Amino acid sequence: MISIEPVATPGAPLARRNPVAKVAAALVFSFTLLATLDPVAPAIALVIELAVLPLFGIRYRVLARRAAPLLLGAVGIVATLVLFAADRSGRVLVDAGPVLVTTGVLLTALGLALRMLAVALPGVIVFATTDPTDLADALIQNAKAPARFAIGALAAFRLVPLLGQEWQMISMARRARGVDAGRNPLARMRLFVSTAFALLVGAIRRGTRLAVAMDARGFDAGTPRTAARRQRFRAADGLLIAGAAALAGTALAVSVALGAFRPLIG
Repeated sequence: MISIEPVATPGAPLARRNPVAKVAAALVFSFTLLATLDPVAPAIALVIELAVLPLFGIRYRVLARRAAPLLLGAVGIVATLVLFAADRSGRVLVDAGPVLVTTGVLLTALGLALRMLAVALPGVIVFATTDPTDLADALIQNAKAPARFAIGALAAFRLVPLLGQEWQMISMARRARGVDAGRNPLARMRLFVSTAFALLVGAIRRGTRLAVAMDARGFDAGTPRTAARRQRFRAADGLLIAGAAALAGTALAVSVALGAFRPLIG
């Protein structure tokens, strides 16, 4: 069964911070890395993210399991650029017929892969340490987000595990009816597309029913809503955002400094 509940230690110092503060810190830290194409800044950012992980109360094994799709995406980026990049500048490392790997291509591929990991990993950490209900409450109380948006996002977030369960049920039902692709890759692709379409149709129907039910219960009312759980934004939450901005700026400054000294070293 797939779960989106937080997996952090409840008493971890950064895990118990305000959800809005954690989201803001992740956004600040991630968007700063988009200002450079050099692989040094995302590499430093990854080291920082892994170093502060114990402060969020997450074990490295848990993070690796949750970030497995990101790792596969990074491998895909490197493989695609190494095989199909147009710019082949730099020293040749591998020359095996149609496969030509140069230092320029490898640095570009590694830089993009590291940037993707460094930008996406803070989001994984934040949502792995935040209860969805607390996030919705904090968005309404601290970020002043519309209640309809926050509660709708909470409902959608709660329904995410059902997608994995429904995919498994559709696959098992088709296999019970004798619909199996076997080892044919084309048949597997067709079966994958049809299963995804069936899952999409079911998700749209469930979302429509949920929206009607929420409107019937007054979630779209214009009257102010009361808060059952108070989410307080403290000084430590502001320090978390400031610290994320400072660390991201430090990584960017080191990258710029090394870039300036690289021609002198070369």
